[in-house]
Amino acid sequence: MNLKMKKDGKFEFLETGGSGEPLLLLHGLFGGLSNFGAQIEEFHSRFNVIVPTLPMMTLPLRKVSLAGLVDHLADFVKHKRLDNLHLMGNSLGGHVAILYAIDHPERIGSITLAGSSGLFESAMGNSFPPRGNYEFIKKKVESTFYDPATSTKELVDEVYNTVNDRSKGIRIVMTAKSAVRHNLAHKLHHIEAPTLLVWGKQDEITPPFVGEQFHELIKDSELHFIDRCAHAPMMERPKEFNRIMGNFLQQVAARQPSPA
Repeated sequence: MNLKMKKDGKFEFLETGGSGEPLLLLHGLFGGLSNFGAQIEEFHSRFNVIVPTLPMMTLPLRKVSLAGLVDHLADFVKHKRLDNLHLMGNSLGGHVAILYAIDHPERIGSITLAGSSGLFESAMGNSFPPRGNYEFIKKKVESTFYDPATSTKELVDEVYNTVNDRSKGIRIVMTAKSAVRHNLAHKLHHIEAPTLLVWGKQDEITPPFVGEQFHELIKDSELHFIDRCAHAPMMERPKEFNRIMGNFLQQVAARQPSPA
């Protein structure tokens, strides 16, 4: 699909439109709207697929935190008047999705988490990424994927340019530290919605044991591992990821009561 970015007040997003229930896709710390091309193509005929930008680089510095992103998402959902939301989040996007779902269970139809942060993550670290070191950034981006070739030069350049912009780099570190501090182990039992967990078997950022911990702590959850796959299964194994998520969403729909 050839979708154009929409801007509505402080919100930027892609939206397929249509009469289906909203499927909201949330990107990670270094992610973007392009991460979900395969999911937009697969699900736009059944859902109104919406991909908002999480404003990590544009929030006022005093609001740069995980809580700031959750507040932004809450404002966006309220502004768009979305209900029976199907949330899907990768990495930090999963962390944001969980916190929003705990705060607003009445709006949630289902949750899908792919390599979510919130329990344990090993990413850039807690210090400022070394500026000007292209090879360091290249290796870090490649570590997101099982096959380093999945990491294109365009993707590496985008991350490199971000960390070499001092203002953006500071925001990246502040957001990452906020996520590490905000451990969810004591909150996950509050999740009421059916939850799908999709993990790459070779994920080094949120390793497979993290998916197992999420599964143990979220009562209505199912866990799937994808082999030859790391931290971004929706990008690296899109067909398998879409099949798993599609089956899950069908099961969720079947559990909903029929209209009177």
